[in-house]
Amino acid sequence: MLVAKNLVRKYSGLTVVNDVSLTVGKGEIVSIIGPSGAGKSTLLHLVGALDKPDSGSVLIEDTDILKLPSGKQAKFRNSRLGFVFQFHHLLPEFSAIENVCVPLWIKGLGKKEAADLAVEMLKEVGLENRLNNKPSELSGGEQQRVAIARALVNRPSVVMADEPTGNLDTANAHALHNLFLHLRDKFGQTFIMITHNDALAKLTDRTLSMQDGRIVDEWVN
Repeated sequence: MLVAKNLVRKYSGLTVVNDVSLTVGKGEIVSIIGPSGAGKSTLLHLVGALDKPDSGSVLIEDTDILKLPSGKQAKFRNSRLGFVFQFHHLLPEFSAIENVCVPLWIKGLGKKEAADLAVEMLKEVGLENRLNNKPSELSGGEQQRVAIARALVNRPSVVMADEPTGNLDTANAHALHNLFLHLRDKFGQTFIMITHNDALAKLTDRTLSMQDGRIVDEWVN
């Protein structure tokens, strides 16, 4: 599903990602752990084409996404990749349905078709009774579920999550990880997730440990 080779990213002379290669299989949930400053988020941004490496390549379903022209790369990201961050980045003036519709509108879908798909996805994440609520009317866990529905509504091949449970309590964090497992089993999607929570990392299929910009260890859970 995803093959990254020899990725290097430097900022102001400091090597943040240092010759990292990884392969992630279809339907696999991989967690990335490591101390702050290890390069985890930068690596995720590189494999998701949110940032450009100084060298290296990223293939997703055999497409070298870093070689795509900027317009085609943006279209690829919107249709084939999903992103969930620690901060949900929901639009405060939009309802849950409208927030989930945003990537569908960008894709060019009409309002009714987009709304139907958004409702279906919000039901999948357990928010069928919160469709018209704005983010300020939702709990932290509910807000993150809306963000997940938004990330998955285009049925992306790969979902990349950067500390998605970082602002949640233990119960909501476990519920969110179980939701990832359910969605992977139902839709066959691939998940790459950064977490500081070792207990939650153990719920994934495989864990990569990063330090000083490199993957220093890896194990199957």
